[in-house]
Amino acid sequence: MLYRTLVILFSIFLSSCGSWIGEDEEIVDPPAELQDIQTSLEVMEQWDRNTGKGADDEYLLLSPIIDGERIFVVDTNRKLLALNTSNGRNIWTYNLKIASGGFFSSADKVFITGGPGLGEGSVLIGTNQGDVVALDPESGEEQWRSKVSSEILSAPLKVNNIVIVRTLDGRIFGLSGNNGRRLWTYEKIAPTLSLRGTSTPVIDGEMIITGFDGGNLAALDISSGRLIWESSIATPSGRSELERLVDIDSSPVISGGIVYVVTYQGQLAALSLDTGQTLWNRQISSHVGLSVNDDSIYITDDKSNLWAFDRYNGGSIWKQDGLINRQVTAPAVIGNYLVVGDFEGYLHWIDKHTGAFVARERLSRNRIITSPVISGEIVYAFSSDGELAAFTYQ
Repeated sequence: MLYRTLVILFSIFLSSCGSWIGEDEEIVDPPAELQDIQTSLEVMEQWDRNTGKGADDEYLLLSPIIDGERIFVVDTNRKLLALNTSNGRNIWTYNLKIASGGFFSSADKVFITGGPGLGEGSVLIGTNQGDVVALDPESGEEQWRSKVSSEILSAPLKVNNIVIVRTLDGRIFGLSGNNGRRLWTYEKIAPTLSLRGTSTPVIDGEMIITGFDGGNLAALDISSGRLIWESSIATPSGRSELERLVDIDSSPVISGGIVYVVTYQGQLAALSLDTGQTLWNRQISSHVGLSVNDDSIYITDDKSNLWAFDRYNGGSIWKQDGLINRQVTAPAVIGNYLVVGDFEGYLHWIDKHTGAFVARERLSRNRIITSPVISGEIVYAFSSDGELAAFTYQ
């Protein structure tokens, strides 16, 4: 209970960075005012719709996910929608039912807090009570439900007919894709204090790559959960528990046999996928994550500066500080551009080669906390109040 309380309290602190009011009633580290930009890219909204409650005030990274002509989106009010990617029209809606005496207790407040995830004929969601639900992506019919140890804050994955679930208490579960039966569990003891969030595992062949609170990255065998290698990306240091936070809350990225990962208050590192050996690292702090494209890494740091680094040695290419303290999302790459969202619902298009702003659109009056989703030449953006829109550009 103490662990959970500290996690929630720190998430409130983190989500308010850049707009906290001190005792003198002045704003500490205020967010940058948006400056006029020279627009060189025409951005066009194709459709938009409100999908429901969205992430509300829970600061949950409930990112939409695309499967062919369907885009799946969830909100915290126990609802999953399948929409047509070309026009946003509803295909089906699933409402998470609460049944006493079963997996859910009617006395509990059960919410969707993880997902949606996809894989091999299933769309998957997780709840704050540790429930995993698999659905048919064509119809929205339930396939099965299962129970794990604690709250699920990242998207479950299904690969090789095994569902991989990461829980808030530091465990990774392998569940049968047929019925949700538990096949194996890997446990990493979580520190007392942590950011509210968990790194979504990524899969490469037979390996699961996942980050943990405390700054470690691990590779597991997908069939058995056996540890293949583990590497310390950042070592906790400092006098206070806050100073010692070095969580990996964003997903690692695998490209060309190299794993790229970043920690909060720690390091950006490149590691060998086969051995976990560190190839290079550099000091930077991020909890929202990074993207890798061509020869560059793009990252949003904890002050909302955007950076481009050389993916082979970590050298700096450019830095964009025009969005400082605007609680910017991780960058999404589309063509020659990056797209990020901010706390006032703006989407910013940036030239990936120079870091210059080229376009700006406003999705919502509410914040955007999930990175835009890219499919072909379309950008899908989702705000915390449930507004979902599709954009193209020329």
